[in-house]
Amino acid sequence: MKASVINLDAESTGELELDDDVFGAEPRRDILHRVVRWQRAKARQGTHKAKTRSETSYSKRKIYNQKGTGRARHGDRNAPIFRKGGVYGGPVPRSHEHALPKKVRKLGLKHALSAKAQGNDLVILDSAELPEPKTGALAKFVAKLGWKKVLIIDGPSVDRNFLLASSNLPGIDIIPSQGANVYDILKRKTLVLTRAGVAALQERLK
Repeated sequence: MKASVINLDAESTGELELDDDVFGAEPRRDILHRVVRWQRAKARQGTHKAKTRSETSYSKRKIYNQKGTGRARHGDRNAPIFRKGGVYGGPVPRSHEHALPKKVRKLGLKHALSAKAQGNDLVILDSAELPEPKTGALAKFVAKLGWKKVLIIDGPSVDRNFLLASSNLPGIDIIPSQGANVYDILKRKTLVLTRAGVAALQERLK
């Protein structure tokens, strides 16, 4: 499939042939869901913790006699049924990661790119480079292009001037091709790929 290429002035600079295997797949929601769920689980810190009855600060002495009171049998006040007692079966620090085959991860990235292409939310940019790291200059280009919530994927490296200029603009993010992932692509309204970004992604997803 062919796609038009533009520059930051919104002027056409030609066309680029996109690999149908990467940008022309039929997106599957179940694949995208699995990959996003895997990504978000991997990003969780897993530092949640609740104190058990052995970790609470009450005294360990028996609160009253075992027999003769007419009340339930209890040991100390650390029991879970008491206020400020230990928690039974509470969360403990752990990893939330789970396995996902590499083939499914690769397929998910293809489907995310294809979804943007089919939804007319894919823009091919000649290059994401600026002569100076000026936020004001980039803001004018962004306003002209009508970008609101956009992810820009460049080649193996990102132009430093463009990165510095975009860091002060809300809704504009730029990452190198090796950082491309399903969650970030789907989270933004518009996906912008540079020529170098397209070449790197197609090489990665062969």
